[in-house]
Amino acid sequence: MRPVRKKGKIMIGNLSSTSGATKKRKRVGRGPGSGHGKTSTRGHKGQLSRAGAKRRPWFEGGQMPFQRRVPKRGFTNIFKKEFQVVNLSDLSRMDEKEVISPRLMKEKGLIKKTKLPVKVLACGEITKAMTVQANAFSKKAQEKIEAAGGKIEVIG
Repeated sequence: MRPVRKKGKIMIGNLSSTSGATKKRKRVGRGPGSGHGKTSTRGHKGQLSRAGAKRRPWFEGGQMPFQRRVPKRGFTNIFKKEFQVVNLSDLSRMDEKEVISPRLMKEKGLIKKTKLPVKVLACGEITKAMTVQANAFSKKAQEKIEAAGGKIEVIG
């Protein structure tokens, strides 16, 4: 807004917009004199001239919609178990603890939630003997932990 000066003072009541900055709102359906009367800029007949007319977001004017043109393959297994993965390299960096549980892993930031199952994978090496508690272990991870003198405990 450009200030309109009156006697050298700028006051909030004197402020006005620059010319061309604002545009009048289109008021439709207010008679023939408005230029937007009768059909209220909707045209004659047709889908969008009717009350309550709307098009679904995926509607493409009768053309075969995208989600039907794209080929479908495979399926989603709704019974799939999602594990939080922890590698042996992550466990080997932890302090000297006798038992490493999911609660301890969460405290150290290795997993995000204690309610989701945890799986230990064999990526990396482990040198310390420790007892690791998790919901699942890969065979290699199990072998490496036991070779280092540790134990595994499968929980829930």
